[in-house]
Amino acid sequence: MTQPLLGIIGGSGLYDMDALEDVTTEVVNTPFGMPSDAIIMGTLHGTRVAFLPRHGKGHRYTPSEVPYRANVWALKSLGVEFVLSVSAVGSMKEDIAPGHLVFVDQFIDRTVGRERSFFGDGIVGHLPFADPVCETFRQLAYTAATKVDVPVVDGGTYICIEGPTFSTRAESHLFRQWGVSVIGMTNLPEARLVREAGMSYATCALSTDYDCWHETEDDLTVEAIIAVIQQNVKNAQAVIGEVAKALAHDDAPKVSPYKDAAQHAIISSKDGIPVMTRQRAQMLFNDFLG
Repeated sequence: MTQPLLGIIGGSGLYDMDALEDVTTEVVNTPFGMPSDAIIMGTLHGTRVAFLPRHGKGHRYTPSEVPYRANVWALKSLGVEFVLSVSAVGSMKEDIAPGHLVFVDQFIDRTVGRERSFFGDGIVGHLPFADPVCETFRQLAYTAATKVDVPVVDGGTYICIEGPTFSTRAESHLFRQWGVSVIGMTNLPEARLVREAGMSYATCALSTDYDCWHETEDDLTVEAIIAVIQQNVKNAQAVIGEVAKALAHDDAPKVSPYKDAAQHAIISSKDGIPVMTRQRAQMLFNDFLG
C-alpha cells in the first residue's frame, strides 16, 4: 500500500468525507504507548492521507493528556511527510472573527506539564526551532484554503496554554499585549515533536470565539464553541480536500524540507546511547544511529 503523504491531526469527524476512498483503519503501537486512537487511512483527491483524532473518538483526552509523542511517532512510522493540524482556537484580535481560519507561522509555549521531546534518556539533541512552522507547507496549505469560501488569515502567533480551563481575563489581556493572534491548548509540543521527527507542520486554526478579553461579546462557553465548530466542520473538510489536491500535483513537494533536521542536531556519542533508548529512537533517528 502506498504510504500516506499527508497526516491530519484534529477532530474525529474530519475524515467523514465523501471523496475519501480506499478507507482502512490502522492500529499503531509505539514505544511511547498507544496514540489517541486508531488512524484512518484513505486516498483523497489523489493523495494518501492519514487522519488521527487528537483527543480520541468521543473526545476522551484533555489537552494535557493527549499522547503527543505516540501520535507523532505513529504518523512518522506510516510514512507521513506533512502534518496539518486542524485546531479550534480563541481569537485575540478584533479582525479575526469566529469562523475565520488562521494559518499561523509562530508559537509561544505556555505549557508546563507535558512530555515535549523525543530526546532524553541517553540521547541528546538541540534542534533549531526559530521558525516552528514549515513555510513551504504553510504556504501550500494557505493557498489551498483560499479556494474555499471562508475568510482566511495569512500568518499569526498561536499561544498554547496548558488548560483545560480557559484563560483568566488578566491573562487574556496580557497575551494581547504580546501581539498574540490566537490562543489554544494543543499545538505544543505537537509542532516541536513533528520537527524532531523530520516532518513538516502547519496549523489551520479555526477561530471559535473572542476568548474573554472582548468587552462587547459574551464570555465564552463550551456550548458556544461547539456550535461554531460544528458549523465549520465542512469548511475544515473542504480545506483538507484542497490541500490534498495541491499535494497531488506533480510539482508539489513530496518530501519534507526537515526530513534530516534531527540527524544534524544530535550531539550524543552513538556508542554511549543505552540499548533501550536506541531501540525506541531507531525509527526516528535511523540515519544517525545506523
